[in-house]
Amino acid sequence: MSAIRLLVLGAVKQHGRAHGYQVRNDLEYWGAHEWSHAKPGSIYHALKQMAKQGLLHAHEVAPSTVGGPPRVEYELTEAGAEEYFALLREALTTYDQKTDVLSAAIGFMVDLPRAEAVELLRRRVSALDEWRAEVTGYYTPEGGPGQLGHIGEIMHFWVHSADAGKEWTLGLIERIEGGAYVFAGEGEAFVGVLAEGEENPYAS
Repeated sequence: MSAIRLLVLGAVKQHGRAHGYQVRNDLEYWGAHEWSHAKPGSIYHALKQMAKQGLLHAHEVAPSTVGGPPRVEYELTEAGAEEYFALLREALTTYDQKTDVLSAAIGFMVDLPRAEAVELLRRRVSALDEWRAEVTGYYTPEGGPGQLGHIGEIMHFWVHSADAGKEWTLGLIERIEGGAYVFAGEGEAFVGVLAEGEENPYAS
């Protein structure tokens, strides 16, 4: 899965309608340019591609004053909304998700109902347990990595990653079940986007 696809769809959704610079500004504000491939060229390319694929509707809202192309605002189509939520659910559930994709999903998890977010994360825990069991079928952590030579360090890393991933996910579940954050249908959500004209302190 591509993190840029989830990030761009989610950023557009948060605005309702957004032009490319707004999407870029938001993603830089979230630091996504540091932990993902959300660079300006990738963002604009993703917007245009997803418009061609029918996931975004492109509105030409203002003619250029300098002879360039008109300003375009993007809005999720019904297919785009379905794609967004499918990507979000997959990213929260998959045990071996890339860090940038999982980070994007964490940023958008409040678009889901609280109970569903918890259920998806519990599935992630179960998948991590299954993955760990597969690894330890060949490697006994208690014996240390040296039992397989230096190659054992690979197995050791996998087991450690599974344990750390499970610990973090269970902590997140506990916080969500304890009432943290505002999820879909619960009231006024946290606004994680910049207002029109608001200066972005992290802009590149």
